[in-house]
Amino acid sequence: MTSEHTPQAGSIAWTDLTVPDADSLRDFYAAVTGWQPEPVSMGEYSDYNMKDRDGKATAGICHRRGPNANMPGQWMVYIVVADLDESVAQCTKLGGNVVDGPRGMGGESRFCVIRDPSGAVAGLYQP
Repeated sequence: MTSEHTPQAGSIAWTDLTVPDADSLRDFYAAVTGWQPEPVSMGEYSDYNMKDRDGKATAGICHRRGPNANMPGQWMVYIVVADLDESVAQCTKLGGNVVDGPRGMGGESRFCVIRDPSGAVAGLYQP
């Protein structure tokens, strides 16, 4: 997730796709949308920030391995929350569950993936 400013609670901070073969889908979306891939080193492989024509990172395409091994294979939005622990508590109290995380991400940021009572998933992100 990238940002030039701290996103506000309730906003969508990032969108990404986690799949078994990010390289082939990187090329697919580059051809279909005009996005330009920028590799993001994950150690032994790269995930990708996909940039628009102005060079702004607009989405991510990630391999389902390493830290992303448990991520669902679909386009996922990450919703900014003020207090990740409180949001997770409300999620489970209201019939949802945590699919992955919570875990740290770059400095003090944290995120998790939840499933709501209808079965839909979304990421929660605390900058």
